[in-house]
Formats: sequence, C-alpha cells, structure tokens
Amino acid sequence: MTDDAGDAVRDLPAGPSTPGSSSMRLYADRPDRRARQLAADVGLLAWTVLWVLVARVVHGAVLVLADPGRAVEGLGRSIADSMDSAAGAAGDVPVVGDELADPLAALGRAGSSVAGAGQGSQDAVATLATVLAVVLVVLPVGWMLLRWLPWRLRWAREARAADRLMADRRLDAPDLELLAARALATAPLPALAGLPTGTGAGWRAGDPAAVRALAGLELARLGLRLLPETTVG
Repeated sequence: MTDDAGDAVRDLPAGPSTPGSSSMRLYADRPDRRARQLAADVGLLAWTVLWVLVARVVHGAVLVLADPGRAVEGLGRSIADSMDSAAGAAGDVPVVGDELADPLAALGRAGSSVAGAGQGSQDAVATLATVLAVVLVVLPVGWMLLRWLPWRLRWAREARAADRLMADRRLDAPDLELLAARALATAPLPALAGLPTGTGAGWRAGDPAAVRALAGLELARLGLRLLPETTVG
C-alpha cells in the first residue's frame, strides 16, 4: 500500500458511514417499507387518540351519576345551616332556650350527616369515573403497543446492525459477505430465484458482484439500499 493510500485509509471515519447509521434508525430507505412504517406509527397515534377521546366521554358520562349526590349534599347542608341558625335563635329564648335549641341542633347534625353522605357518593362516582377512564386507555393502547413496539425495535436493531456491516465498505471489508450469507440462509426461494444466474456459484467463488447482489437482497428485506461501491484513491 502506498503512503497516499495509507493516509487515505487512516482518514476514513471509524464509525458507520451511512446517514443515520451511528444511531438507531427510525425509518427505512425504500419508500414502500417507509410508508408501511409511517402508516403503523400514525395508526398507533390515531388509536391512542381514539381511546383517549372515548375515555373522556365515558369519564364525563359517569360523572353525571354524581348529580344526585350533589343534590343530597346541598340539601343536607341547607338543613344543617337552617337548623343551626334556628338553634342559635332558640337558645336566646329565656328559661326554655336550651330545651328548644337541643332538638334543632340535633336536626342540624343530621343534616350535616346527610351532606357527608352526599359528598361520599360523589367521591365514589369520581373514583369510578377515573378508574374506567384509565382502564379504557391502558388496556387497548397497551395491547397495541405490545404489538407495535417489538416490531419497530426489532427492525431498528436489524437496520442498525446492517449499517454497521456496511460501514467499512470503502475498505473492501468482507462484512457484506455476512449479509450475503444471511440472504442465502433466510431469503424466500422466489427472491433467490430472481437473482442473476450463477449468483450462488459466484458467492462461493468470492465474486464481489454476487456478494453485493445477495447483500442487496437482505438489505431489501429491511427496506435499506446498498450504496454504490467507492474506491480509495
């Protein structure tokens, strides 16, 4: 290797050389695969928004059940306030004031108890409304996330690994052979049959064109593109 070529090799970046390969990819290069990924992401968002709206409607509908409790609380407080005022006025009556005030005060305490019962029923309804709203969001959205998240993470990990294998392609590194071997092992037979005749024999012989054809097949499965070869000057 000449000094100029050696300097060029040393100047090559150590990390992945494809855009987005140094970090986790979110979307594929190929428009058809990227469109499916975007559709899945938008579908998840729409699904989440739908169930949040449903939960809000249900929450509001259940809270309507608290109206009788509010009416009972208001009636109890009104009775308590009236009886307390009446007991205070009766207590000012000479001689018999205490005897008159005690029954009125008891009625006031009973009114306070009724108001407390009304408040308790409202609290119970509010708790029920909140629990139902949370369940209506967590269950369907969680179910969808369990389907969407592993699929997206699996693709992101595989795409990042493919980027790393392609990172040193300018050094004529043999990493593309790993992609080619995976394609031979896992690609559907119709896809393999669509390759140029002699691709398998060429791969065994180390033919770069055959290796790139098989590697491109594996990358196409992920929706990625095999960039053109570059040479070191």
